[in-house]
Amino acid sequence: MDIPSIDYAEVVRFLVGPFLDSPESLRVSCETSQRNGRVLIRLAIEGEDKGKVFGRGGRNIQAVRTALQSVSRAAHQKVHLEVYGSEMDRGKGDRSSGNSLGTSSGSSGRRSSPSRPSRRPPR
Repeated sequence: MDIPSIDYAEVVRFLVGPFLDSPESLRVSCETSQRNGRVLIRLAIEGEDKGKVFGRGGRNIQAVRTALQSVSRAAHQKVHLEVYGSEMDRGKGDRSSGNSLGTSSGSSGRRSSPSRPSRRPPR
């Protein structure tokens, strides 16, 4: 059974495009390692759209990563998504690299604790 090659750039545009005010500002590049077959996807987002793509608590970008993970598993590949700001943001250390979407172990699947205070009464 032949598995069709996947255009990950188009998949990312399809998933991220609805979050953007100006989808034409989205930049996506993909590289496939010939050695291990891992696909590296780089996503560059302009200004305020970046917050929309990440979503509250990173929920939107995590949903994109989950969808990419499902697609890559069907093709027997591993995917790693990196998200960058625009060229103007680059000097500010504005780079977010997500967890590898291949098989990973550890705390990558854990949720962070909520930012609200505890309900416990003070002592």
